[in-house]
Amino acid sequence: MLLQAASSGDAGAASRLLPILYEELRRLAADRMRQAPPGNTLQPTALVHEAYLRLVGGGDVGWNGRGHFFGAAARAMRDILVEQARRKAAARHGGGRERAPLVDVEIGLDGGGEDLVALDGALRRLEARDADKAQIVMLRYFAGLTTAQTAAALGVSERTVEREWRYIKAWLRRELHGGAHG
Repeated sequence: MLLQAASSGDAGAASRLLPILYEELRRLAADRMRQAPPGNTLQPTALVHEAYLRLVGGGDVGWNGRGHFFGAAARAMRDILVEQARRKAAARHGGGRERAPLVDVEIGLDGGGEDLVALDGALRRLEARDADKAQIVMLRYFAGLTTAQTAAALGVSERTVEREWRYIKAWLRRELHGGAHG
């Protein structure tokens, strides 16, 4: 309700909403950073601050509900993590990147920034093919939502999310391990 009131221009709702958004982002970032590969130098607080600035920095948030907020937060965190991984890869490897396969079926990233860059490329291809499936990845992987939370955010059944998640994992595995011809 606060999201909708703030989107409609209610300044009181916006001022009450900001601490709630910050705490929600802190929780999401802490969950996400627990899954980060070893050696990651980005701290959850830094991720929260950067995501928060990207989400509310322009002033006009325009979210039309909780699901839209989670999607925007997941996108912001994904962009930040991918940018950091690209900077590290460029510095460490002179800018040359090689595809590194993901090991974990659950889209776990153990190989560092190169895996995250490869995942981002695969997600961009998935977004071009099916934006709804890409949104599920954003909510499940980058925002750390459960199946039930993802279903509620998207307004679909849990069975739909589970079915789509199985397909997405198989598609990503093929994309990241075998490419278009694998």
